[in-house]
Amino acid sequence: MMNTILNLGLNRNTLKGEIEQTDDARFAYDAYRRFIQLFGKVALGIADEPFDEAFADIKTEKGIQEDIGLSADDLQQVCDEFLNIVKQQTGREFPDDPYEQLELAIKAVFNSWMGKRAIDYRREFNITPEMANGTAVNIVTMVFGNRGDDCATSVAFTRNPGTGENRLYGEYLTNAQGEDVVAGIRTPKPIEQLSSKMPRIYRQLEELRSRLENHYCEVQDFEFTIERGVLYYLQTRNGKMNATAMVRTSVKMEREGLLTKQQALLRINPQHLEQMLYPRLAPMCVLRPLPKACRLLLVLPVVWLYLMPIKRNN
Repeated sequence: MMNTILNLGLNRNTLKGEIEQTDDARFAYDAYRRFIQLFGKVALGIADEPFDEAFADIKTEKGIQEDIGLSADDLQQVCDEFLNIVKQQTGREFPDDPYEQLELAIKAVFNSWMGKRAIDYRREFNITPEMANGTAVNIVTMVFGNRGDDCATSVAFTRNPGTGENRLYGEYLTNAQGEDVVAGIRTPKPIEQLSSKMPRIYRQLEELRSRLENHYCEVQDFEFTIERGVLYYLQTRNGKMNATAMVRTSVKMEREGLLTKQQALLRINPQHLEQMLYPRLAPMCVLRPLPKACRLLLVLPVVWLYLMPIKRNN
């Protein structure tokens, strides 16, 4: 619910250093355009729409559907356009000084404590000022999931939040940053595919999954990034689940010794059990789509009944 800014510290000078260090101009300009938009939105109060429209126009101009199809030159053009948008919207140049960027970013994250999303979240989960009356700001070194095909980013659960099944669950994107997974720009892949694409990383994730649950004694919703074949674990929180998954995980975690019987019972909200009383499709149910001809046969009687009174009147 709090704001985050990625790739902070990039400017025209550090961008050159990034290109020299990585020998990858496309990656550097991709990171820079992401930073300009995110910083513009969070720290400078600029809406996403001007950036999104400019980005879409450039993709249309280049005849490209997906972001990953843009070249380094294309992304440099995007960066220039984004910098112009910041100047138009704020009346000043985009701040180049990394320390000014950092100060503005810290203030923006502090201010997001009183943002609508954060207030609504605290109200929903009864987090009172006595429990938490402010936030910290974490400043950490960036790792990049958008440096190539041996890089990736993901949001995952230690167990399936819909069924409670005891297996790693989630989605990932190669050559992407975290925001891409939830933005709907690209279609993520099931995390199981990592077992064949990056088997060593997948084994590390299985080990991490076990460590997280043994430590927190709760299903975890966690995020990670893979940069150049190295796994970086970013953050974790207790996973949100439906009633079916909550009951199933409670039973299984009690049998596994992670929870006592009392803890297993108390983690289930009685009001949520109502969800289990309604009919629902089986999670693994596979149904054939209704053929168009059958759908037409279902529609025709309705049309006929609608038209008959008109015909009689005529």
